[in-house]
Amino acid sequence: MIDPEHGEDGPAPGSPVLEALLENERTRRTLGRRLAASGDRVDTDLLGDIVRHGPVLEALLEEPLDRPAIEERLDVSRATSHRFTRWLADHDLAAKRDGRYHLTGRGEVVAEEVLRFEANVRTADRLAPLLAAVCEDHREFVVEPFVDATVTVADTADPYRPVERFCALVAGSETFRGFNTTHMAPPVLGGTETAVFADTDTEVVYHPDVVDRLFESSPERARDAVERGHLRLRTREALPYGLAIFDDRVGIGGYDDRTGAMEVFVDTDSPIAREWAERVYRSVRADSEPLELDAEE
Repeated sequence: MIDPEHGEDGPAPGSPVLEALLENERTRRTLGRRLAASGDRVDTDLLGDIVRHGPVLEALLEEPLDRPAIEERLDVSRATSHRFTRWLADHDLAAKRDGRYHLTGRGEVVAEEVLRFEANVRTADRLAPLLAAVCEDHREFVVEPFVDATVTVADTADPYRPVERFCALVAGSETFRGFNTTHMAPPVLGGTETAVFADTDTEVVYHPDVVDRLFESSPERARDAVERGHLRLRTREALPYGLAIFDDRVGIGGYDDRTGAMEVFVDTDSPIAREWAERVYRSVRADSEPLELDAEE
C-alpha cells in the first residue's frame, strides 16, 4: 500500500541536489536578462576556448598532473600540452605546484560546468523525442538525472516498442504509481491489465474520461481490483504527460497529440530522478480526486 509520504500533502522539500537542479531550471529563463543587465557577459570566444580545453580541465579535475602525464592521458604532443597548460595558467584556471598542474578554485568550478554542459547537451540530444512531447507542458523538467536513461522510441517497424518497455517494467515491479493522459498500454497488450488488476499494487491518476473507458473495457476486473484496494484510481482534469514510478525505476512517457499513442518512454534508476518523480507525483496527486464507485456501476 502507499505509505503516508505519498499522501495528499504538497511536495516535500527535496535533497539539496534536487533543490539546486529545480532552482536552476526555474531561474534559467531569466538568466539572459540578468546577465545583460549586469553588463558583464563572458566573451563568446572565451567560452569557446573553455569548451575546447574541456579534456584537460576534466583530466586535472580528477587529479593534478605533470606535462608528460597530460600528454599521455590526452594523447597529445609536448607542444600541445605546453599550449594547454599555458592557457590554463593565463586564465587563472590552473597553477603549477611541485611539478604538477593543479586546478585553482575557479578552475574546478569551470571544469565541473564544462562537464555538466557536455552531459546536458548529450542528454538533450538523446531525450529529443521526449522533450518535443512534454517540454511545453512541464516547466521544471530537468535533464541531468536522465543522463544515462534508457530511451525507447516507437518507429514504423515496431510502433509498440515504448509500450512494451513500460509493460516489462510493470511486470517486474510489485508496486506502480503514476499519472497519465491516456491508458498506459493499449488493449492489444492485455498482459498489462493482468499486472495492474492482479499482480501489481497500483495507484494511478487519470483523466476522468480515461477512467470511464477503463470501466467500459474491463468493468468486472476493474471494479474488483478497486474494491479490494489493489487498484487505487484518482482523477484530474489536466495532466502534462505520463509518469511511472516502479520499485526500482521511474519513467516518463511522451504521446502523439493526435492519436494518443505512446511515442517514447524514458526510464532510469537514478536516485535524483526518482526523487524528482516522487515530488512531481505528490504534487499531482494532491490536486486530484479519489474515484468513488457508484453502487450500480
